[in-house]
Amino acid sequence: MSAPPREIAADAAPQPFPRTFWTANVTELFERAAYYSMASFVVIYLGQLGLGEYWPSNLNSYLWALVYFLPVLSGTIADQVGFRISLLVAFVLLAAGYFLVGYPVWFGGAVLAEVAGREFTAGAGVVVPVVLGILLIGIGGSVIKPCISGTVQKTHLGRATLAFAIFYMVINIGSLVGRLVAYFFRHVPGMNLSAVFAVATFFSIAAFFVVLFLFRDESSGDAAAPAKPRRSAGRILADMVLVLGNVRFSLFLLVSSGFWFLYNQVYNVLPLYVSKVVQKDPPMEIFTAFNPLTIVCFQLLITKHFGKMRPIRSIVVGTVIIGLSMVINLAPLFGAGVRAEALPWVPLGSLFIVLTVSLIAFGELFTSPRTYEWIGALAPKGQEGLFLGYANLPMAIGSLVGGPVGAAIFNEVMCAGATTRPDGLIEPRPEAAAAGWLILMAIGFASAASMWLYNRWLERSPGQ
Repeated sequence: MSAPPREIAADAAPQPFPRTFWTANVTELFERAAYYSMASFVVIYLGQLGLGEYWPSNLNSYLWALVYFLPVLSGTIADQVGFRISLLVAFVLLAAGYFLVGYPVWFGGAVLAEVAGREFTAGAGVVVPVVLGILLIGIGGSVIKPCISGTVQKTHLGRATLAFAIFYMVINIGSLVGRLVAYFFRHVPGMNLSAVFAVATFFSIAAFFVVLFLFRDESSGDAAAPAKPRRSAGRILADMVLVLGNVRFSLFLLVSSGFWFLYNQVYNVLPLYVSKVVQKDPPMEIFTAFNPLTIVCFQLLITKHFGKMRPIRSIVVGTVIIGLSMVINLAPLFGAGVRAEALPWVPLGSLFIVLTVSLIAFGELFTSPRTYEWIGALAPKGQEGLFLGYANLPMAIGSLVGGPVGAAIFNEVMCAGATTRPDGLIEPRPEAAAAGWLILMAIGFASAASMWLYNRWLERSPGQ
């Protein structure tokens, strides 16, 4: 008796992924290397340019919000004009954006202060290119996400789990590469912090040429799949009303944004705290590299042992972990002191920041992948894909709020009554700094409790 066709297909040697799959992953590696080569320093750099206490965090939050909100629109445009053209335009925007942010120091005569000041002293020659650069990076970055993930979806050849596992690994490898290259490049004699934007510009240009010479648009790997209908601007707005009009989904977006509010502090409060309180010229790219490094090392282990945990419970656990990651910074405040040497050239306060970043990564492992699963379960039957298209909105909301509120917690709470040392660093009162970390922890715990209450409401009101 002959084997059924499905079994023959299963026994056959799997086809290798097409060239475009690997080209898309290399492109993603370069794009992530560009972004994360400078992400850890945005608030420090803008502060040293004279943008004061709040605008560095505000602009950083707008950047993250653009990157995670605009794919709702840019993904639709990319579907219509083609991924290759979209990617080429996106990398032109990214390269120009990174260049403009570095421009005031390279060609505009701006001088970076040794320590960021509290007052807004930057002139139009700094503000205009920086703001324009932030906008271009946000718009360009929002185009990359749907194009690359869409290419992986089209070229996985029936092995979506493996394809997206490779894709996720490449994202973290790119993140590590960008950080390491930025660290070594900015320590070349004669270089300063603006060098990280030169690194980001270089990686963006490299990605442009990868797309130009190697990338080509692919049709869907599933020949039986119906053609994806094109969406007009009116259709996009109608879909947005449909999705956000779903009370269960909108509440989930608000509740889960608490996790991403705290995640955003990796690139907001943590750099401010280390650079203004703990040590001058901190290697923030090395400290924050422990986030992707932890994910790479523990992703399979967490999935193996906790993958069967219910999604909502996993999200709650991850949010509690990210809350705890903030409060561990109390230890050096009431111990040897944040500037006591823990390791050669690493103060105790910086070591605890590294532990914070690693714990946040564990929280992300419990939360991020299960969020997509939970949104799929929340969506009305037949609308799963539409709702998943809005899965990044919690990060956009958390980032948009995280910048201004995080800056307020740092400046108005942690630094309340602080004095300035002769070396320019801030000497905070231990109880004030502790209050700031406790507030951040409380936000995490409140978000976890809200998620639990939200789930209880869903269980008691299944029809809503």
